[in-house]
Amino acid sequence: MLIGSALPQQKEPPVAGSVTLGVTVERIDVVANGWRASKLIHAHVYNDKDQKIGIVGDLIIAPDGSLSVAIIDVGGFLGMGTHHVAIPVQQFSQVTPKIILPGATKDALKQLPEFKYSKGKG
Repeated sequence: MLIGSALPQQKEPPVAGSVTLGVTVERIDVVANGWRASKLIHAHVYNDKDQKIGIVGDLIIAPDGSLSVAIIDVGGFLGMGTHHVAIPVQQFSQVTPKIILPGATKDALKQLPEFKYSKGKG
């Protein structure tokens, strides 16, 4: 005698207030084709001449949930003297297999205003 069903049961995603949490099966392909933030943070950034120009130090999410800027750490050694700059994600020409910021140089990035985190946010 078989108890239950041979097919996996579809469970409804949990709900927090009026918002459904999680990703439905139909949308898993969108997640699978994306990139994990943990793999992008601390990754080297190159220019279109294949020169290392910085490291992704952080990613900033806009209030609407979109990825807005990458914080690139330029110069310094072991975190000392590092210059942080905010680069809009649209300026990157690719993310894999390398993160490429075309036309950029270390010197040009160091000339940009330093990014400062606002107090009390994130």
